[in-house]
Amino acid sequence: DAVAVTYAPGLVGALVVGLAFAKGAAWGADKPLIAVNHLEGHLYANRIAEPGMQPPMVVSLVSGGHTMLVHVRDWGDYETMGSTIDDAVGEAFDKVAKALGLGYPGGPIISKLAAKGNPKAIAFPRALMHSGDLRFSLSGLKTAVTTYIQKEQQAGRELNMPDIAASFEAAVVDVQVAKAKRALEMTGARTLCVGGGMGTALVLKM
Repeated sequence: DAVAVTYAPGLVGALVVGLAFAKGAAWGADKPLIAVNHLEGHLYANRIAEPGMQPPMVVSLVSGGHTMLVHVRDWGDYETMGSTIDDAVGEAFDKVAKALGLGYPGGPIISKLAAKGNPKAIAFPRALMHSGDLRFSLSGLKTAVTTYIQKEQQAGRELNMPDIAASFEAAVVDVQVAKAKRALEMTGARTLCVGGGMGTALVLKM
């Protein structure tokens, strides 16, 4: 009946590709084009996977450009309970991967390395873990990882890449899980969903 496409907000490069394809498909099929909020698209992906699911629920949206917890009171009725005050989860993964001399995107590479490492090897910070609210901060963690890497290199020690990846990933996930649990307690919702490009890594660790 129509072609729907998520257009914003988010990382422009990726969204432009989808938008261009959707416009071409709509024009070629002579169908109307429907613009959808990109974050709402991530949220509704859960409904595609589980058609019977019903609000209320809490959704953890973790992607390259966004990190937030959303209370879905009903379809179309949302409240952002907390979001990042600086870097998003995906952005932090990309920057750590770059610091380690790995490729892009960082998420899959870091997660693959982390599976071989010890998540307790390095005590990276869990920013805002006990802040009492649902805000996130990834900038300090990213800096802590890059500083650790620099110190190890300056000392002439070989980097234990799996341990660095595992310890970094654990620091990210620990805060995400703790805040998600808090959001469920605050709302009384009994369903937690995860959406966004970084969602797979978070779900596997939960």
